[in-house]
Amino acid sequence: MKTLITGGTVVNSTGRGAADVLIDGETIAALLAPGSTALGVDLVGSVDAVIDATGKYVIPGGVDAHTHMEMPFGGTFASDTFETGTTAAAWGGTTTIVDFVVQYAGENPLDQYALWHEKAAGNCAIDYGFHQILSDVQDSSLDAMDELVAEGVTSFKLFMAYKGVLLSDDGQIVKAMQRAAQNGSMIMMHAENGSVIDLLVQQSLARGDTAPYFHGLTRPWQVEEEATHRAIMLANLTGAPLYVVHVSAKQAAEQIARARDGGQNVFGETCPQYLYLSLEEQLGAPGFEGAKWVCSTPLRSRAERHQDHLWQSLRTNDLQVVSTDHCPFCLTQKQRGIGDFSKIPNGIGSVEHRLDLLYQGVVTGRISLERWIEICATTPARMFGLYGRKGVLAPGADADVVIYDPAGHTSIGLGKTHHMNLDYSAWEGFEIDGHVETVLSRGEVVIADGEFRGHAGHGRYVKRELSQYLI
Repeated sequence: MKTLITGGTVVNSTGRGAADVLIDGETIAALLAPGSTALGVDLVGSVDAVIDATGKYVIPGGVDAHTHMEMPFGGTFASDTFETGTTAAAWGGTTTIVDFVVQYAGENPLDQYALWHEKAAGNCAIDYGFHQILSDVQDSSLDAMDELVAEGVTSFKLFMAYKGVLLSDDGQIVKAMQRAAQNGSMIMMHAENGSVIDLLVQQSLARGDTAPYFHGLTRPWQVEEEATHRAIMLANLTGAPLYVVHVSAKQAAEQIARARDGGQNVFGETCPQYLYLSLEEQLGAPGFEGAKWVCSTPLRSRAERHQDHLWQSLRTNDLQVVSTDHCPFCLTQKQRGIGDFSKIPNGIGSVEHRLDLLYQGVVTGRISLERWIEICATTPARMFGLYGRKGVLAPGADADVVIYDPAGHTSIGLGKTHHMNLDYSAWEGFEIDGHVETVLSRGEVVIADGEFRGHAGHGRYVKRELSQYLI
């Protein structure tokens, strides 16, 4: 099937311009001057479908490099399945996710990788890849890293928090980094000092400070900055590339910027919640309401201007990617933490709203239109071995295309634009000056005219290459 998208402004990370997009089957065949012909043939009359994008932006589909569909955590599971989560992603203009395979202590990473394939296969509405979480770094884990790289899993996440569940000690981290330096994979790091957090949590609960607000106070910025610095030093020791996930504290962002200025191969990701939400307004909501926004790293104080600094870091490329860390839990699931905030499952649902929320940053002048595409599509594709197929509108790329209406409007909340499997919205009441109008995944229209036209099973596993940012 051939499709022609006409009249729009094509936006890539490198620039924008009026162009028509010709799609042949699942890939982009050409970017053409508006109204042009091919070998003298009128294209409009020779294709199977024409989509009018007049007055709208034609952009690459979003790449969300940090999701947790069906993740087991805290005695329950993330509420979005691969079907519901990828459908919601499509509604928001994201056409590729990279989800995390979870290995807990005693589990074989290769067995877990196979399990995640079973969960995802035939259930995804958009394309997907995998990272691998390592929580039990033994010799067998190191050998599994090599095997997984050959399978297209070219990034491995380690945790400096959650003792007895996910935490790796510094020696284990160094061993994994040494292997990554050998096989060319990317180390991803959850950077918080877990031992200090555990102590502060115990002390808080002993004082009777049990409300969700104290989740943030017991994970202060100092434990994020310290762990980020430590991870950077261990990466420097081993020569491994390092990608720090969900940066929320300005001091942690400064550590990453300093390492990059020194020439180290270090990268940083933040998430929409750290750009817009805060300790005071959300975690500090009355009663148990703050549980809706319990996530780790936690929301930070607006008075300390963490949010402003993160926007600045995105603008200056001190942070390179915005992902969601989509790990949704219903409020009914979070209620297991009533009377003890440490038992609240950590996570926020955002996979549907990332493009819209970051576009609002374009509207307010915090980032440029091209930078919006760069941090939401192009750089995550390059960072995680997807670029060329994903993250760009160019001949030969997958026809993952979003038509975005800058004159449209999006009201976020339950009963509005909300398709995630959640009984509340962390973004209730947010108003966006823009709207995802049409979404194509590999040439197939999955969102149009306010309807979901895709289906479970359309999405395919994408075998990733090594990061294009390795030096």
